[in-house]
Amino acid sequence: MRLDIISIFPEYFAPLDVSLIGKARERGTLDVRVHQLRDWAYDVHRTVDDTPYGGGPGMVMKPEVWGEAIDAVIGASAVPGGARGGGHVQGSDEDEGRDGGEARATPQASAPGSVVPPPVAPGTDAPGTVEPGTVEPAGVEPGTGASATVASGTPVLPRMIVPTPSGRPFSQELAQELAQEPWLLFACGRYEGIDSRVMEEYSGRLRVDEVSIGDYVLAGGEVAVLVMVEAIGRLLPGVLGNAQSVVDDSFAPGSMENLVEGPVYTKPPVWRGREVPAVLLSGHHGNVARWRRDEAIRRTVRNRPELAAALDPAKLDKHDRKLLDELSFRVRRKDVAN
Repeated sequence: MRLDIISIFPEYFAPLDVSLIGKARERGTLDVRVHQLRDWAYDVHRTVDDTPYGGGPGMVMKPEVWGEAIDAVIGASAVPGGARGGGHVQGSDEDEGRDGGEARATPQASAPGSVVPPPVAPGTDAPGTVEPGTVEPAGVEPGTGASATVASGTPVLPRMIVPTPSGRPFSQELAQELAQEPWLLFACGRYEGIDSRVMEEYSGRLRVDEVSIGDYVLAGGEVAVLVMVEAIGRLLPGVLGNAQSVVDDSFAPGSMENLVEGPVYTKPPVWRGREVPAVLLSGHHGNVARWRRDEAIRRTVRNRPELAAALDPAKLDKHDRKLLDELSFRVRRKDVAN
């Protein structure tokens, strides 16, 4: 799977070099390319934002900069008539990450998956080597965007994900859906968000999803993208050491649908006088499975009652229904499985 991430803070994504996701990148299971949005801002301040029409606080990210960046990442052949964004109007960024200096050159190309420094102004020295643990923006290899094709010869275009508090909720179900995609493009907004015309423009050519990871507001989309990349990446074949781990996840389709996982235990069997439940030491697989489901139901009712309310009555057996009754959590009695 290929993942492209556009952000004004590429260094946010250094954690993608560690743990399971880092190993997946090393093996080639994940091809992650991080791009500096400012590389497509050509005024002296490399401006990416401006004041909002209609007034109000904060700044809005400029459509022409985003248009240039997305067009470069997805490839020129995906841009109708080779169109590009209009001229750049100098504005001001919040006191957050603004760079001065000369106008930037057009972003340079690099080998797929490589990490390169951003382009430099003519006559200046190239930057030094990348410090360990940092992530520099990767350039765009000509021919790796929309001109990439599947075996049938059909052009491949990414599915575009825009993190925003106003988007559809991110869920395990959506993570599983996105894990089936060959290519995802994440657009990390900042300030008051990205000019809405950007999403309108690309929804005509790509599938564009505005997605929220929760009912709260972050300073930008980078943290949300880290959450989504890990949730999606761990579902790819070979990323987890034990594929069964995905089956037993909270919210997983099947027996865990609309349930959160119950308590888990490991050795020793007694710690500070607290014993592991005897059923887990019994070796009786049926009883263990029943206990785990019961505990998942108990925890879901206690911590996520809205999920318990959404349980499908047709998938509840008599034992499930009896337990829910004991917990004073009633379900419809008709259409309940035996």
